[in-house]
Amino acid sequence: MKFDVLTLFPEMFEPVKQSILGRAIEKKLIEVNLINIRDFSKDKHKKVDDTPYGGGAGMIMKPDVVYDAYKSIEHENAKVIYLSPQGHTLNQKIVERLSKENHLILLCGHYEGIDQRVLDKIVDEEISIGDYVLTGGEIPAMVLIDSVSRYVEGVLKQNSTQEESFSNGLLEYPQYTRPEVFEGESVPDILLTGHHQNIEKWRDEKSIEMTKKKRPDLLKNKQSKY
Repeated sequence: MKFDVLTLFPEMFEPVKQSILGRAIEKKLIEVNLINIRDFSKDKHKKVDDTPYGGGAGMIMKPDVVYDAYKSIEHENAKVIYLSPQGHTLNQKIVERLSKENHLILLCGHYEGIDQRVLDKIVDEEISIGDYVLTGGEIPAMVLIDSVSRYVEGVLKQNSTQEESFSNGLLEYPQYTRPEVFEGESVPDILLTGHHQNIEKWRDEKSIEMTKKKRPDLLKNKQSKY
């Protein structure tokens, strides 16, 4: 899976080189390329924005600079995603769908946004990470890279994503590890029995219980037995 990121602040992406994603990059399971939009400014001061036509607060990223940065990428068959508060909210279904792509180009806006003309010309899909506004698209882009990369074959251990929260429309069951007793609280007895069928049943029940308690909205499309 290849990610090309168009950004004014490539230094913000240092976290994607760490931990699981860092190992995936080393193993060449994923590729993250950072393209500095400012490098394509024709202005001697590397100016990339200007005042909005019609007036208003803030500055708008110039379409020609963004377009030249985009054209510098080998983009045949790539899907271009603009990280925007106006996009569809990122969820598990979108993550799994995007993980089937071979090449994603992520466009990070800044300031008051990007000239609409270049968005209309190059963007295939707009994605948001929530109904709030951030200072730029860099953090949402990192969220997307992290969530999508986990579904790329080899990044995680086999079957690691199958029983997670949202994988079946429910939240994940609670997890426990050593010590067996912590601050007077013991691990549930069922998990110590070694009876896999009973443990699986307990986990299913706890998954439903956790979802009812924390995210009852997720149960709307589930069967009424829940």
